[in-house]
Amino acid sequence: MNIFGTTISHLERGLDFSAMKGKTISQNIANNETPNYKAKNVSFKEVFANVKGNSLEAYRTDERHVAFKTNSKHMGVFDYSNLRYRHNGNGVDMDKEQADLAANQIYYNAVVDRLNGKFNTLQNVIKGGR
Repeated sequence: MNIFGTTISHLERGLDFSAMKGKTISQNIANNETPNYKAKNVSFKEVFANVKGNSLEAYRTDERHVAFKTNSKHMGVFDYSNLRYRHNGNGVDMDKEQADLAANQIYYNAVVDRLNGKFNTLQNVIKGGR
């Protein structure tokens, strides 16, 4: 029996996603002047769009659910191999990267705020409402 529910583990996964996205955006910004560097992005929606056949595995609550599995270590990280913004082949759009960085920071702060709320509720329960 899980006394804390699944909310904290879901919020943890949200923080993991935000960290992976932040690292990818930082790599793109750091390689802004690198010739032939292709910008990368983190998107779980693209994982499901690019999956072929039985390459993902998920927890199934019913045998009628579709089975799928994957061995991907960096699930969700994609590069834009056919994208070029400059004559040197670099595919980093700094305006887009800065907007993505700001959006990711807002998402991260929202998840941390929700996690703090959960911990404050637990602390309040442990103290007996005092």
